[in-house]
Amino acid sequence: MTKKRTTKYKKHVGQIPGTLVYTGDKTSKLFIESFDYNTNYVEEKEIKHIEDVAHYKLTDSVSWININGLNNINEIEKIGDHYGLHPLILEDIVNTSQRPKIDEYEGYLFIVVKMLYYDKDDLIVSEQVSFVLGSNYVLSFQEADGDVFDSVRDRIRAKKGRIRNLGPDYLLYALIDSVVDHYYEIIETMGNKIEELEDHLFGGNPKEEITAEIQSLKREVLRVRKAIFPLREIINRIEKIEHKLIHKKTIHFFRDIYDHIVQVSENIDIYREMIWGLMDMYMTTISNKMNEVMKVLTIIATIFIPLTFIAGIYGMNFNNMPELQYKYSYFILWGIMLILFIGMLFYFKRKKWL
Repeated sequence: MTKKRTTKYKKHVGQIPGTLVYTGDKTSKLFIESFDYNTNYVEEKEIKHIEDVAHYKLTDSVSWININGLNNINEIEKIGDHYGLHPLILEDIVNTSQRPKIDEYEGYLFIVVKMLYYDKDDLIVSEQVSFVLGSNYVLSFQEADGDVFDSVRDRIRAKKGRIRNLGPDYLLYALIDSVVDHYYEIIETMGNKIEELEDHLFGGNPKEEITAEIQSLKREVLRVRKAIFPLREIINRIEKIEHKLIHKKTIHFFRDIYDHIVQVSENIDIYREMIWGLMDMYMTTISNKMNEVMKVLTIIATIFIPLTFIAGIYGMNFNNMPELQYKYSYFILWGIMLILFIGMLFYFKRKKWL
């Protein structure tokens, strides 16, 4: 009995546009952390009450509010109300099957990206991260605890680089850049897996489960490709955008992200072709092994054809067969058969069929 494929889109069928329906499969307690900083100070804390989130919208400093737990629909909706987010934006935030994209609004920008990383079982985890860029803040929405932003947190705490001296648009750049940097780790691990499979195939004795590994790797590549390719459009659009929230001096940093994405995309395309080549190589290896078996069986059958012919003739029950009456007929027949056997082996060896 085959397992039916399920889809998350059914949760939206018949719903009013703007209705918040969480389509993911990760459930966690709501956790909100904030970083409020400028050149001279930084304040990091956990926000316990939803009402305290609105405070950061009015400060003169830069604020990063990170919200974990998209399954908490009511709290997400309250945060959206505090920051005046459109209902369709909130719907896209909790819809984890959303394609990476960017939407422009008068007072803010909305961006969706896919965060990729390997879990403890060496499987790719794809998690949707949504960003809202405002005049003095960045909101980030994640499905659950755990992310790739620790380097950004450390830079804010230790005042490393430019992040404490620039605005929220640079903070947005730093967060997206951290996501893209982890794409390199994904493709590096993927490249190592492909090399290992190549070594097994060239070893001449591929293991039986190698087809399942190739298919699993192919699905991983397609999953990564689906997450990365739309991001090129997002960064390209940010470069060309004329929005008051994106300053010209920050555009150069986003161009650097675009270069990284192009490089990752090219590697993904190369790996995709290599995986198809691995499957062809495996089928060729199996075919060659089958040909070797058939060649050996054909040689054995060819050797026994004349021997069977001779045995068949002298195994007949005719009375008038002079050779049967000769004293050394049996030994002579064995000699002829051995000579034929050795002669045919020598001939096959000379032709390099053996």
